[in-house]
Amino acid sequence: MIKEGWEAVIGMEVHAQLATSSKIFCGCAVETGGEPNSNTCPVCLGLPGALPVLNRRVIELGARAALALGLEIQETSVFSRKNYFYPDLPKGYQISQYDKPFSANGTLTIMTSERDDQGRAVEWKPMKIHIERMHLEEDAGKNVHEGLPDVDKYSYVDLNRAGTPLGEIVTAPDFRTSWQAYDYVNHVRSALRWIGASDADMEKGNLRCEANVSVRRVGETGFNNKSELKNLNSVRFMQKAIEFEIERQIDAHEKGEPVNQETRLWDEKNQCTRVMRSKEDAHDYRYFPEPDLQPLVVTSEFIESVRREMPELPDAMRDRFVTDYSLSFADASHLVSDKDLAFFYEAAAEASGNPRVTANFILSELQRELNNSGRSAADCPFPPGELASLIKTLDSGSINNNQAKEVLVEMFASGKSASDVITEKGFKQVSDETAIAKYVDEVIARNQDNVDAYRAGNEKLFGFFVGQVMKASEGKANPKVVNEILRSKLQSNDG
Repeated sequence: MIKEGWEAVIGMEVHAQLATSSKIFCGCAVETGGEPNSNTCPVCLGLPGALPVLNRRVIELGARAALALGLEIQETSVFSRKNYFYPDLPKGYQISQYDKPFSANGTLTIMTSERDDQGRAVEWKPMKIHIERMHLEEDAGKNVHEGLPDVDKYSYVDLNRAGTPLGEIVTAPDFRTSWQAYDYVNHVRSALRWIGASDADMEKGNLRCEANVSVRRVGETGFNNKSELKNLNSVRFMQKAIEFEIERQIDAHEKGEPVNQETRLWDEKNQCTRVMRSKEDAHDYRYFPEPDLQPLVVTSEFIESVRREMPELPDAMRDRFVTDYSLSFADASHLVSDKDLAFFYEAAAEASGNPRVTANFILSELQRELNNSGRSAADCPFPPGELASLIKTLDSGSINNNQAKEVLVEMFASGKSASDVITEKGFKQVSDETAIAKYVDEVIARNQDNVDAYRAGNEKLFGFFVGQVMKASEGKANPKVVNEILRSKLQSNDG
């Protein structure tokens, strides 16, 4: 929770490695690992006289990413030199884009929620985010530090990563909490994976995020100095770093201490941010157009050809689920947060004929089992058709809701079919009114004091009677029929 009277102002930058097989300006393969500096050539080494040649596949995947994030692809964009010195940047500059980016002016709707002390979502709500731009650029190399401190520690530069293609996605400072930023990055990761533009795997380094954080008093409209949080290698670390930085800056402002514009790192061991360097402004990079590359011109025909090849986007699928299957916006959003989960749901919903109950079972029972086992929907031990079979059996009245949940858990653990698990467990819901009436009569006869109290006005006891009948039937009685017969008999003095 942010301290009362203050608000955070947060902008996000996401660097997504585009899923090409070769680098952006040369033919070297895009790959992780390998012998340091083995996957290089004169272009990505920055040797004198080497000239860049733009990879067409980068433009295709960049267009996919832009369309998926609601950005407008610009007809003409320009590559620029971003000048700075760093050991892993052999040319002394990075080929990027500045005043004429590949795409700009996007609007994206995400689902976001505040969390309780255990990090559990409280209430999911839609939130519109303005994405200012997504520009294309090359990645730098990597500084590697190995060995033990004070013993045999050494450092070297590995340029295998230099020249890999990136899409840098920059938002307006629209976020006011760390959890909003957390949900946004997860949404972007999902969207990029969905369309195949990026693997978006933070552990492998092919998606990195940075947060620009400042604070101000509620009611103020200006911006104070900000900190840029860099090298955040997990979404959870990012959320914790933002949270710490908000508290640090508020404390400094209240004490009258300066908040410097600087770049900071997250120290996971000590659970704090620490200074890396002073924050550069755009003029510090001395941007100017890259003289070795022509302006990039993208035609409307090219954009339409990319659009035709794309799958149905998650936002469109979400809206269709709301319309076609009568799902809530929140439930539909959760289902399309993962492509495999969305496809699993639709197949099961169509086969079961009950999309609402199917969604409930996936978002509660199945999602819990997937999370506990560390699996995705693509690795579910049973196919969508088996979940549909379970839902159909539930709808027929042959089993009750609690039994269906127990069956799903066993299906997940064993990979067995719904019918086999139901047979093995001896589940067969009793709907025969005569048989259920017998259970009800036995319960009433054994609990005459509670019957008298219920008839005297203590209607809360009704749940007690339902529980006793279900216990007597070993959970097999149809709850709907139990409720009807119980209510009839308890309201009749002849019962």
